[in-house]
Amino acid sequence: MKDLIQEDRGRVLMRRRIDFALNLLFLAATSVGVLVLVVLIVDIVMDGLNNLTPELFNNYPSRKAAQAGMKSAIVGTIYMLLIMAPISFVFGVGAAIYLEEYASKNRFTRFIQLNISTLAGVPSIVYGILGLTLFVRLMALERSLIAGALTMTLLVLPIIIVASQEAIKAVPRSRRDASFALGANKWQTVSRAVMPSALPGILTGVILAMSRAIGETAPLVMIGALTYIAFLPDSLKSSFTVMPIQIFNWISRPQEEFHMLAAAGIIVLLAMLLLMNFSAILLRNKFQNKL
Repeated sequence: MKDLIQEDRGRVLMRRRIDFALNLLFLAATSVGVLVLVVLIVDIVMDGLNNLTPELFNNYPSRKAAQAGMKSAIVGTIYMLLIMAPISFVFGVGAAIYLEEYASKNRFTRFIQLNISTLAGVPSIVYGILGLTLFVRLMALERSLIAGALTMTLLVLPIIIVASQEAIKAVPRSRRDASFALGANKWQTVSRAVMPSALPGILTGVILAMSRAIGETAPLVMIGALTYIAFLPDSLKSSFTVMPIQIFNWISRPQEEFHMLAAAGIIVLLAMLLLMNFSAILLRNKFQNKL
């Protein structure tokens, strides 16, 4: 009996040691990632803080670093988001509602679901090739703002669909049953019982997908978004540029002054990303409190 007790104590002690060692390993891995991120952010802030001047926001790109700004890139990014967000929301959330609430659970829908999940992990350059083929050449939209927005919509649609599906799945079955018990039809149940509960998760997924889109460069390079635009887009068929492309253009130049401008542009882009993520948190909390 004593031998069994001693053996059990030894196993418990061994498990505690393994647990402690794994905790240390996970803490070290996390610390390395956080430390590298902090070093990068500090380096960027030190290089670009002095270039966060009104001229950066008011001037167009220039071959002279002292006169260069990113006004066209900032406006182009905002325009692309304004076009992309409603299209992505309608098609992404609509597809999620259909797959979760209306589609039959058979091999075909499982095949579609598998493909959507796979597309969420496809490299962004593939969407750039698809956008070049479909929108620029086949639909003859040329290298325009609408072609760029539609290409980025293809990029974020799988992410929005998956996030929306998970948010809809999280709604308890009892809410649907209660709605049906009160005489509501399918659409009334979905729109008035399911969607209000799922909306916080859906909005969070949409905003985070938009955050990814404004940081992508490869798809827009593929469709021919230009690096030098000295005017603002005045229509959906206008040429455009975005902040990541402008930053890439500056960082690829040999002059140190352009590298400082690129650091300032990165700070602006990071601030926009943080603002969007903070908006996602506020919207989620607002709707959760209302519910």
